[in-house]
Amino acid sequence: MRFTLPILTVFLLAPLTALQAGQVRTGTWTETWPDKDGQLQTMEVVAELWTEAFQADLDADGQLHIPAREMPYYLDGPLVMKSGQKLTADAKAEIRLKPGTNTCMVRNENIFGFADQPVCEDTQRDSNITIEGGIWTTLANGVKDNHGNQRGHSSKLKPVPGSHGVFLLHNVRKVSVRNVTVRQSRPFAIHLGNIRDFTVDGLTLDRHGRDGVHVDGPASDGVIRNVSGDSHDDPVSLTAWDWRQYSASFGPIHHLTIEHITGAPEATRITDAIRLLPGVKRFSGGTTLDCPIHDITLRHITNIRDFKLYDQPNLEAGRANDFSAGIGTLKNIVFENLTFHRPGSIQVHANTDDLTVRDVKLLFTPPADYHLVELGPKSATYQGAPGTDPSRWTEIFSPDLDCTVRNVSITGVRTRDSQADLPIDKVVKVIEQKPNPDYPKTAPKGGTGKGMWIQ
Repeated sequence: MRFTLPILTVFLLAPLTALQAGQVRTGTWTETWPDKDGQLQTMEVVAELWTEAFQADLDADGQLHIPAREMPYYLDGPLVMKSGQKLTADAKAEIRLKPGTNTCMVRNENIFGFADQPVCEDTQRDSNITIEGGIWTTLANGVKDNHGNQRGHSSKLKPVPGSHGVFLLHNVRKVSVRNVTVRQSRPFAIHLGNIRDFTVDGLTLDRHGRDGVHVDGPASDGVIRNVSGDSHDDPVSLTAWDWRQYSASFGPIHHLTIEHITGAPEATRITDAIRLLPGVKRFSGGTTLDCPIHDITLRHITNIRDFKLYDQPNLEAGRANDFSAGIGTLKNIVFENLTFHRPGSIQVHANTDDLTVRDVKLLFTPPADYHLVELGPKSATYQGAPGTDPSRWTEIFSPDLDCTVRNVSITGVRTRDSQADLPIDKVVKVIEQKPNPDYPKTAPKGGTGKGMWIQ
């Protein structure tokens, strides 16, 4: 099948200034998509590449508007935004990443990597960047087929380590991303880090394959709201410490508001979790950096399966190769106005001071052993492919580490149509791990760690 964009029509529909310089190129490649019966078919694509044209128009006067049209626009590299620039797109304008590009689609100019040191305060930062509208996709048509766009690198050559976004905004101040749709993509939809004074307002995830808004520390003074759709991962993730392959920087995250987040429908729900991951980063030279998370408000949130506030070593790189140098710390974390149509939980394995949970609706019949809040370490076994030798099984979490939780306030947790709060012993469970004597006949392996609730 041959798919050809009508160049003359494109010029008439989208008369961008840069087109006068002949900066729209034509390329040919193949794409593989399922047909109506779900069978993969390969098609030849002949289409226009708009990267240079869009970039030239953006740089001409600091603004770029991408109008809607019948055919999509293709990029073969990221659009780079400087301080003070604004990129807008009509809501139905679809922008695609050419197969095999393997980069982000939009980024700021001055991105610096701090994979092996704390963030330097004297870097040249970008500021006052605005992105709004459009449907953006890296063409991931299934779990395994990414059309060669597995990573959201900052660039094709010498990318910043840990960069991994459709939109990549690092080392920035005063930025906003509004009313964008990210469709069928493998990188994080919006990857933020080393950021202050920011707003994400309106993100729709359409069959997405990674986190929605993923925030690396240091980060502060921001709002993330109106995120919905199908992420197949975490719609929002705050990672002060994180696995090294997914972080361009590390540090504290604080004074953020996360609100009006809606999980995916039941039919497409995979993970649908919100993550808060504090920790202690150990750099290769042996120095450490505390990466706490504090003063975070999460409110008006519906159909999130789990709130993940627990320690988790790097399963992909090997847990002995990349892990937090100590249990992370949380302080002044507020959950309010939560709605669960199916069982969900707030799972805490961090040293925590001031945890507030209020006004929670449980619109299902809780099982006898159900608890909304779990305090203490988790244990689970990753077994790999069926039949894998148990000697190669891996513990996913940190079941041997204790945590202490202080100053917990829980009010207004109610089941459907109830006018009375659930008793606290039905809401909170304190976990004490024990070694599993039958492992590996049964899993998980368990451990020796425990949660300590100071009341």
